[in-house]
Amino acid sequence: MAIGLFRDGVQPGRLEPTRYADNFSDLHPPLDDHEALVEADRCYFCYDAPCMQACPTSIDIPMFIRQIATGNPLGSAKTIFDQNILGGMCARVCPTETLCEEACVRETAEGKPVQIGRLQRYATDEAMQQNKQFYQRAPGTGRKIAVVGAGPAGLAAAHRLAVKGHDVTIFEARPKSGGLNEYGIAAYKSTDNFAQAEVDYVTSVGGIEIKHGVALGSDVHLSQLAADFDAVFLGMGLGGVNALHADGEHADGVLDAVDFIAEIRQAQDLSTLPIGRRVVVIGGGMTAIDVAVQSKLLGAEDVTICYRRGQEDMNASEFEQDLATAKGVVIRHWLQPKRVLSEAGKVTGIELEYTTMVDGRLVGTGEKLELPADQVFKAIGQKFDASGLNGSGTALLLEQGRIKVDEEGRTSMSKVWAGGDCVVDAREDLTVSAVAAGRDAAESIHRSLTSNGRA
Repeated sequence: MAIGLFRDGVQPGRLEPTRYADNFSDLHPPLDDHEALVEADRCYFCYDAPCMQACPTSIDIPMFIRQIATGNPLGSAKTIFDQNILGGMCARVCPTETLCEEACVRETAEGKPVQIGRLQRYATDEAMQQNKQFYQRAPGTGRKIAVVGAGPAGLAAAHRLAVKGHDVTIFEARPKSGGLNEYGIAAYKSTDNFAQAEVDYVTSVGGIEIKHGVALGSDVHLSQLAADFDAVFLGMGLGGVNALHADGEHADGVLDAVDFIAEIRQAQDLSTLPIGRRVVVIGGGMTAIDVAVQSKLLGAEDVTICYRRGQEDMNASEFEQDLATAKGVVIRHWLQPKRVLSEAGKVTGIELEYTTMVDGRLVGTGEKLELPADQVFKAIGQKFDASGLNGSGTALLLEQGRIKVDEEGRTSMSKVWAGGDCVVDAREDLTVSAVAAGRDAAESIHRSLTSNGRA
């Protein structure tokens, strides 16, 4: 039985020490050779490949599965890496159930798609474990590109540019590279320090220098980067967290979900992380699910997700919602926060209002509900922090609070491209979409620095 599970307040060590490793073990263990061959044999190799059309990076999925089926996992890995150099992490964290696997003909016919994500992991893990490098740098072009942010978009852009012979310097504000993959993914989705292993694999192509602890706007400035480099790619993601707009939300115990997820990912000993006995999470996306499930795995007794709309409107996939409920998380809909309850400055609960739709608008009904809570996590989305642009907004056009780009990732500022969550219309929290944006922007940068793509 868990030690101290019924203690009030926020406490570390709610579980027996051996429980933490089990709770945070790999969510989807890797396939062995036999399992991979059996699963690959289920693919119909459709001529129109609906799975491929559903992949933001357009990986040739039938091809890489056929290569696995014929005993060629390294060839399969190259097919994946040709389109998505971070295919290993995407295999772990992509919501495949709403992308490639949802489009799978097996899903339509049987309700059981080919396990594309796990097959992708099987192939990419094999290549990384053998340190098999498929790419060599082209002869140096003498061109220098600055990349801001060592997250999925920045790493994908840097790798593609380095392969083409350009010299890339990545400026990363945090002490580790990886961005969302290192700091924003639930610990049970990426185990064994895989994010850093992938960074090492990507940068081993050469021509990429990463400078950590260097923040845009304080340590380096966009105008100077544009002057010192031949091109600049901005891939710094989202730095701000949306407010609850509830009275008392600054009470002790109201936390940003993204910060707590990062703390879990960087913890050397999970038993030292304080967690409440009663936890309430506000939000309906992947971040809300991740923080709720991990709160439960850390020993919280009652964990409730409150979302202002219905189940069908939640950004979290059905699989993620089912995962949360299977772990004992309660998901309640049509509730919005109104007031954080506290005593002596510490959270004791939260008052919520029921909501409904009237003429296409979400409105409160006036009926209230109070839930006791020792911790309240805000997981209602992030926002782009434009302060690091240091006035470059006069030249760098923003729209809807983010950087506006064209179809190739070019901004309104000469020599500057952008991609990932920091741009308009980005699909938040999707590593695969950020990779596609960085890759495509790199191709555009290469074309602009060369004569029709030739050095």
